[in-house]
Amino acid sequence: QLQASGGGLVQAGGSLRLSCAYSGRRLSTYTVGWFRQAPGKEREFLSAISRSGTGENYADSVKGRSTISRDNAKNTVSLQIGSLEPEDTATYYCAATYASPSVLKESPQSAEYWGQGTLVTVSS
Repeated sequence: QLQASGGGLVQAGGSLRLSCAYSGRRLSTYTVGWFRQAPGKEREFLSAISRSGTGENYADSVKGRSTISRDNAKNTVSLQIGSLEPEDTATYYCAATYASPSVLKESPQSAEYWGQGTLVTVSS
């Protein structure tokens, strides 16, 4: 149902725009969030955006250098991340939930769907 894309190899200091596409009828039904998981580490919440796009939240690790947005007409949610560092290397996942962004942040298990992940590698 969810397809994440946009990952790749980028140099430190660069930026990427990740996209999450929904193959169902209406992505506007869901809050959508982004998570990442680096090898050997736990899954980390990054950002989420409400159904209408009027509410969003960010983890401290990406606050100030990332922007989440959505286009409900195109059934997509994007996450732009700048000032990338090698520590940002991870597989990035999108998730959709009926709950609010704050609930998704605190309870990833609330997600109805998860994308398959897209790998981001940041070289120094």
